[in-house]
Amino acid sequence: MIPYARQSIDQADIDAVVDVLRGDWLTQGPAVERFEQSLAGYCGASAAVAVSSGTAALHLACRALDFGPGDVLWTSPITFVSSANCALFCGGDVDFVDIDERTRNLCPRALATKLEAAEQSGTLPKIVIPVHFAGQSCDMGEIWQLSQRYGFRIIEDASHALGGSYRGVPTGNCHHADITIFSFHPVKSITTGEGGAVVCRDVGLADRARRLRSHGITRDPASLTGDCHGGWYYEQLELGFNYRTTDLQAALGVSQLNRLDSFVARRRSLAQRYDELLVGLPLQRPWQHPDTASAFHLYPVRFDGGSETRRKVFDRFAAAGIRSQVHYIPVHLQPFYRERGFRPGDFPVSELYYEGALSLPLFPGLSEPEQDEVVHVLKEAIDR
Repeated sequence: MIPYARQSIDQADIDAVVDVLRGDWLTQGPAVERFEQSLAGYCGASAAVAVSSGTAALHLACRALDFGPGDVLWTSPITFVSSANCALFCGGDVDFVDIDERTRNLCPRALATKLEAAEQSGTLPKIVIPVHFAGQSCDMGEIWQLSQRYGFRIIEDASHALGGSYRGVPTGNCHHADITIFSFHPVKSITTGEGGAVVCRDVGLADRARRLRSHGITRDPASLTGDCHGGWYYEQLELGFNYRTTDLQAALGVSQLNRLDSFVARRRSLAQRYDELLVGLPLQRPWQHPDTASAFHLYPVRFDGGSETRRKVFDRFAAAGIRSQVHYIPVHLQPFYRERGFRPGDFPVSELYYEGALSLPLFPGLSEPEQDEVVHVLKEAIDR
């Protein structure tokens, strides 16, 4: 079987985890701090907070920015549901901004139009979450300029984009955002098994996320409200969560970070090869904005024949032992969100993209012969 994605684990990764198993710490210990420092250093950010998942990172990012009841968050319909759900976790509300038809990222022009109308009606968002779909950064310069005019905060959902860059600067540096979040699920740029991170340019936001990660509890003498009675003393300052990660996961993360650039280089090479192999077929290949260097978490195509062609290809892949996937069913079309008032036709560019979208297998361990087989089967399905 050829999966659509999978992790890449080598002996160094295994040795790193075994070293933790033989040490004194299994849960949150020194390996977590090493991973956080390594991640922040790679991104050029001030601080990183490792957490249990990308979804946890989104939730903590919203809480760190004091998002709550009465507030509204805007994001893209073409994303995993957690990019929207995080607003509801905090008791706030969510709305969407349609995508750009070429990048499939949140469209700055659509955002500007929606912000202008929201200003007039008094319904401006508190937070906007641009999602770096498939590993390509959104146009963060344009979105940042809009944030300065309209006063919203920015959380970059870079779950797909670790190892990519925007205008020559690594994704996650937070030059055009308050917070960036990452996911370390096995199909992402690097993996910690499960996991995520909150990356900040403001150390105060990172400290808040770190406290919320662990029940809202602090042992920092500078933050305690009462007399410290020794090293055992702690205080819960607010309602937090158990979103901690472990030293086992962090050790794997540090080891994987050492190979991140090679992982991304391989993904880019395979993506370029797909570009060449798919020339002349009735489909749209991923378009790359010249300001970005994608991490190529995904290679999503859109078939000119729409859902009918996608079904033929998907089924033919399955019969041939090739796994493909659709990224994504627009969030506003999910039953849960339809119950909240969203309807087909609300975000037409997203819906049109979805009708013919399919992600082809792409991961560092994919071989050229396997890639050739994927394209061969795809061509067979289209020709039928």
